[in-house]
Amino acid sequence: MASIDLNADLGEGESTTAELLALVSSCNIACGGHAGDIDSMSRTVLLAACAGVAVGAHPAYPDRAGFGRRSRQLGGEALYETLSQQVSTLVNITADHGVDLTHIKPHGALYHDAAQHEEVADVVARVVDECPGRPAIVGPPAGRLAALAGHLGMHYVPEAFADRCYRADGTLLPRDRPGAVLDDPDAVAAQAVSIATRARVRADDGKDIEISAATLCVHGDTPGALAIARAVRDALIAARVDVHRPGRS
Repeated sequence: MASIDLNADLGEGESTTAELLALVSSCNIACGGHAGDIDSMSRTVLLAACAGVAVGAHPAYPDRAGFGRRSRQLGGEALYETLSQQVSTLVNITADHGVDLTHIKPHGALYHDAAQHEEVADVVARVVDECPGRPAIVGPPAGRLAALAGHLGMHYVPEAFADRCYRADGTLLPRDRPGAVLDDPDAVAAQAVSIATRARVRADDGKDIEISAATLCVHGDTPGALAIARAVRDALIAARVDVHRPGRS
């Protein structure tokens, strides 16, 4: 039987947090860079714990105006300091509630920059390495961050997106391009099942490409996110895919 983790980016102001947590097996909580504050972090951690969902940090460039989706906003020690502070804030909250922080997933532009630029990958890896428990890193299946994590012996969880369109080279179609974000629940569910059972996804040129992932993301801020997540969960179960929290290899 195929198996996969189903994750959602949460704590970003969505109104359906509890409902989404009933459908996913892990979550990535915004920790103040692009969205979120102490109250939203604490509330989401508690809801995730009650739902039995694995909790991860979702740090970003400190760019609330751009929702963390503008590239190369900071670098070097300035980037390290803000990411370390964001993650530490969530670590303290999880500790207060007796919850383990299982993983760290960069958000938005930081996610893509860490895959493409060695210096950004270095900063992200340093922050994760210094985090209590050395949690897993969630990121793209290939790229600088994945390679660095392997070199350092860090636990890396390759991710694919159920609700995003891919290009032929395996990267995501930029959000400013038509069709970049999939919003039809049936289409998203079909893509999720294809990734989970066949490790294949239909690219924007109409051809299937290989994509190997241990976790699938559905975005909590997408319009209709709850219906999309429900369709994905139902389709995975119908396809006999075991949806479970991520584990260490």
